[in-house]
Amino acid sequence: MQYEDPSFAADLVAWQKQHGRHDLPWQNTRDAYLVWLSEIMLQQTQVSAVLGYYARFLERFPTLASLAAAPVEDVMAQWAGLGYYTRARNLHKCAQRVVAEYGGVFPSDPALLAELPGIGRSTAAAIAAFSAGRRAAIMDGNVKRVFARVFGIDTYPGERKTEEAMWARAEALAPAEGIEAYTQGLMDMGATLCTRSSPSCERCPMQARCVAFATGRTAELPIRKPKKATPEKNAHMLLLVDRGQVLLEQRPATGIWGGLLSLPELAGHQALATDADAHAGAPSDAAVAAAASAFGVMESLERLLPVVHVFTHYKLHIHPLLVTLSSRAALAGEDRYQWLDAAALPDAALPAPIKKLLLDLLGERSQARMF
Repeated sequence: MQYEDPSFAADLVAWQKQHGRHDLPWQNTRDAYLVWLSEIMLQQTQVSAVLGYYARFLERFPTLASLAAAPVEDVMAQWAGLGYYTRARNLHKCAQRVVAEYGGVFPSDPALLAELPGIGRSTAAAIAAFSAGRRAAIMDGNVKRVFARVFGIDTYPGERKTEEAMWARAEALAPAEGIEAYTQGLMDMGATLCTRSSPSCERCPMQARCVAFATGRTAELPIRKPKKATPEKNAHMLLLVDRGQVLLEQRPATGIWGGLLSLPELAGHQALATDADAHAGAPSDAAVAAAASAFGVMESLERLLPVVHVFTHYKLHIHPLLVTLSSRAALAGEDRYQWLDAAALPDAALPAPIKKLLLDLLGERSQARMF
């Protein structure tokens, strides 16, 4: 086989057993539920950020069955702040599928795992390796970085041809024995040694064979995707308050912040031509009053300082419009809206920037003044 090299796996496994991570809460178990949950949470998220969420999530949903039976709103509330919310919706769907189709037991075949919601090829391989000892190759961002440097791959890993070659190499290098330590070793190397910046080459078990180290190209590899200017958008949001409560709207299941509670918006996320337009398009007092009239009569309006939140694909300038009502209108037939007590905000399923905005505001002002 073109890429076969048993010594690569042997060196990596030996290093992992001595220097790798062994005490993470989802390690030292064959419980597929615990492994699967950790792998989904760790997608595009660092271990340090996941630890607290993982523990709290298991307190609320200790078993796959309890997760499958829970309302999706409860799942989203536990996930709020961890980001990439499609993962949470797929997590819930996956739990229900495993209960319905596999009797509550995850399959050990990576191909079957990869067909479940939210589980791609690499995640399926990790789950199969850690929960069932199945030989399967992973290929996440850490592995791509390790391979690019060790083997001197100088084309962009996101290109289809390069990615296919990396997958072929990963399949060839995966050992028949010790797949758990090997897989964990790849993850540990990428997370603790072969980091994006300032890699610890002096401690790396692959230093002797690493092309990037030998040629002084660790800073260049892997080849980065050409940068594009980050688009900027505006969102004017109604922060309606009345009698100790704030009005929230449940967002559609798909799209930004899908399924979470948020503040009602005027005209959605509007693209900006330049940074100078960040304050452009602000609605007039009359326009705000008109928008608020669906929920009650506006008593006062205060335009709060904007909040900037950066998504992976654009930067959003949030302009909060604090509206105090003198009287509240009925919300008959509007199930997506709800009034929430200020005391319930810390536990609500809110996007991280919206929760921070509301909690910061509560901290700055007495409840009596704000509401």
